[in-house]
Amino acid sequence: MQDAATRIAELERELSDKVEQLERLRMQLQQQDVQLQQQREQIEQLKQLVSQLKELLDRNSSNSSLPPSSDSREIREKLRANRKRGKKKRKRGGQPGHRGSTRQLLPPEQVQHIIDLFPQRCESCWRPLPQVADEQPQRYQVTELPPIKPETTEFRQHAVGCTCGHITRAALAPEVACSPFGPRLSSIVAALTGVYHLSRRQAKTMLSDLFGIEISLGAISAIEARVSDALSAPWQQAYDSVQDAQVKHADGTSWRQGGKPQQLWVVATTLATVFMVVADGSASTLRLVLSKLKGMLISDRAKALNFWAMKRRQICWAHLLRKFVSFSERDGPASGYGKQMLQYTGIMFEMYYAYKDAKITREEFRRRMQPLREQFEALLQRAVDANIKGLSGSCADILYHREALWAFVDKTGIEPTNNHAEQQLRAFVLWRRRSFGTQSERGNRFAERIMTVVHTARKQGRHVLSYLTQVCEASRTGQPTPPLLHKS
Repeated sequence: MQDAATRIAELERELSDKVEQLERLRMQLQQQDVQLQQQREQIEQLKQLVSQLKELLDRNSSNSSLPPSSDSREIREKLRANRKRGKKKRKRGGQPGHRGSTRQLLPPEQVQHIIDLFPQRCESCWRPLPQVADEQPQRYQVTELPPIKPETTEFRQHAVGCTCGHITRAALAPEVACSPFGPRLSSIVAALTGVYHLSRRQAKTMLSDLFGIEISLGAISAIEARVSDALSAPWQQAYDSVQDAQVKHADGTSWRQGGKPQQLWVVATTLATVFMVVADGSASTLRLVLSKLKGMLISDRAKALNFWAMKRRQICWAHLLRKFVSFSERDGPASGYGKQMLQYTGIMFEMYYAYKDAKITREEFRRRMQPLREQFEALLQRAVDANIKGLSGSCADILYHREALWAFVDKTGIEPTNNHAEQQLRAFVLWRRRSFGTQSERGNRFAERIMTVVHTARKQGRHVLSYLTQVCEASRTGQPTPPLLHKS
């Protein structure tokens, strides 16, 4: 009995040990399950991170808002090859049937010198010929610049003594004393730095090389300040014009003042272009840029612009097109949705340009667009319901702007893209890349004013240098500033 009891006790101990071992194994398995779950989650996170990084690496001007200048050489060659794919190869230069462009002859009243050429002898019998004027002579013009030499006027202030013993010196006129540089030279200096975006040092060298004018960097800065003050009224006129316009384009980009981030915004119409350097791109700031909230606004989907009534907006389809391209280049189901969106967008642009080229009437254009609108919005809704990360949220935001998607269909005079604002902003973007922005508030005002006045003057058909010279002359003499915009 004692042996049996002892054996039972040993078996119980062994069983207890086995139970403990099993419990330890169970705990280890649970820990391994937790570790495996954590590893699965990490792998999923890493997959998402790789996908995001791949998308960032694949971003270029065709699938995002990045400018073409940011594309690498390889990407530019790839995009160029994609554009050429499917197109017929053709030789460089003018194509058969292309109407060539030739230099237009100036009218006689704009020609300074006329030289009449008469043949000396007959080409057939070699007899001498009289010099008889031809009513329709063949004209050939040669344009040349005369030697450029600056004109310097010296004012000699004489001092004359009176019988009372006091000596009086002649005073300079205020318009002469304000600057040692005339209005045309001041306009040229401002154009070199503010329009053609040469650095002050480059402008200094150019003035010396081309005109023989020696000027200091500080003098160039002072000229910019005076021209900026003179352009204050024309800038305000252009600003008032775009605020009252019935259709306007708006776009913004980053800017820097002394290395600190700011925002540069453009508001453009067919008659005027206005640039503004502001502190940021917040809604409260943009309310000041677009103060009157009047007319139709064509822009991207910036959330800061949501204060503008959606029924008076047109969302840029060029931005949407790039977004759809990025969808189509992703892995998984997002690619399919993106490709369908691209197909609808391509059909939309085909119909729009057919209308613009007068191949179809506006009524026909609107009739054809109706089913496309319904099908496209249904596709967006399906993409939202699919709950795909990185796709559904964007499509929901596009649907939020539903009223602003089709203004170009419902109303005349509306473009489906914001290309006009982007084109106007392009010169400023290139300036920023070269100069890294400005260094002071005064520099901001000069930049926005000179660019506003020049872009608007070109739209008005004005000669830029002539207008800048008139403004500077009026500022020096205290005369009213000549209007920038022609009276309608």
